[in-house]
Amino acid sequence: MLPLVHIGGIYVQAAVYRRKSRSVVCCVNMMSAERPLQELPCVSENLEGSLLSVSQTKRRKSPPYGDGLAAENTPHELIQQWSPPRKQARACAKGKENGFVIARRPRKSRDASSVLCWDSLPDELLLGIFSRLSLQDLLRTSRVCKRWQRLAMDESLWHSVDLVGKAQLDAELGQVLSAGVLRLRCPHTCIGQPAFKNTGLLRVKHMDLSSCTIQTSVLEDILSRCRQLQSLSLEGLILSDSILQSLAQNVELVRLNLCGCSGFSADSLAEMLKSCTLLEELNVSWCDFTSQHVQAIANNIPSSVTQLNISGYRQNLTMEDVKELVERCPHLTDCDLSDSVLVTTDAFPLLQQLSSLRHLALSRCYQIHPAALIDFEKFPKLQTLEVFGLIQDSYLPILSKGLQHIQINTQPFSRIARPTAASRKDRTIWGILCRLVFKP
Repeated sequence: MLPLVHIGGIYVQAAVYRRKSRSVVCCVNMMSAERPLQELPCVSENLEGSLLSVSQTKRRKSPPYGDGLAAENTPHELIQQWSPPRKQARACAKGKENGFVIARRPRKSRDASSVLCWDSLPDELLLGIFSRLSLQDLLRTSRVCKRWQRLAMDESLWHSVDLVGKAQLDAELGQVLSAGVLRLRCPHTCIGQPAFKNTGLLRVKHMDLSSCTIQTSVLEDILSRCRQLQSLSLEGLILSDSILQSLAQNVELVRLNLCGCSGFSADSLAEMLKSCTLLEELNVSWCDFTSQHVQAIANNIPSSVTQLNISGYRQNLTMEDVKELVERCPHLTDCDLSDSVLVTTDAFPLLQQLSSLRHLALSRCYQIHPAALIDFEKFPKLQTLEVFGLIQDSYLPILSKGLQHIQINTQPFSRIARPTAASRKDRTIWGILCRLVFKP
């Protein structure tokens, strides 16, 4: 019988085997000093029934790296990378199947509980981190796993996007609009097929598509999905009656820039103006208009308009149209009637009825004599007067001296309803800075 050894209150029945000058000490039985000895079953070659096998079973049931990594969206490669290396069990050598070994549970690292992995973070915290990323980094983040892709495309992160500098937009435009963007700026861009995945409505409220290269059918598809537009710029685009009908369904429209547009009838223009009763800024300058188009504007423009640019209609804008515009829009603060040959000095008493008029443009209205400009001293609230082409630069100081309360010829280009200033350095859209900016 093997001797008993008392170690720290535990009796150990041990045996020592010597083979080829090597000693192997194996524990047979351990017992408390207060309990009788119990025989420990022999250990097979794969260590079945030992404490090591039991500990491995427990570790499989409760992984040490947290519950978050068990999510189905987590890549298996990241789990293997973040998991600590497992110790492999030592197999018994041949001829020692009846030997005995001591198995001990590995100690848990004190820092294991303090380690925090990405998958254990809640969605709210990850969204807060993603909201600090740039556009390129946010797109790269969406490729990590399915969960991050879902969070990276959350509509709360896509409130404002500036894609200026992106020469070609195809499926990317459909993805950005479908992500729930509220403000989109992509002027001077070649737009292909957005390829919308569903037929749902878009959330966009402010959109700048000025001078884009886009097919009319594609533009019809985009605008037919819009119902919440508040600011829209389609400057220089070829439109259609269907597009004007889609705009009529955006009853919250406040700013509309149709400068240089063509392709729609006077009737569709009149119907659109009747529906958009909240319109405040309207730019319909230099469009491919006939006299019927101009009359449709004068007879149907909503009274809520405070800024109007109707310049560029040399023979189509008459004094009757000016009279109708003044009567329908008594709260005008900015008015641009430039390049209208039929406008004469008879328009001055009509414009004087506009008590809120601050900015007036009569550039290249050649029926107005330069000497008659001194009558604007009767406009005490007028701040700026644009009369390019009517007065020579040498006479400008004389006129400025007679109209000391008015600044003359300060803005050669109108800003009415335009999303950005003439400077390309301005990356805002109607005074709002976009957060996600494309950087080529």
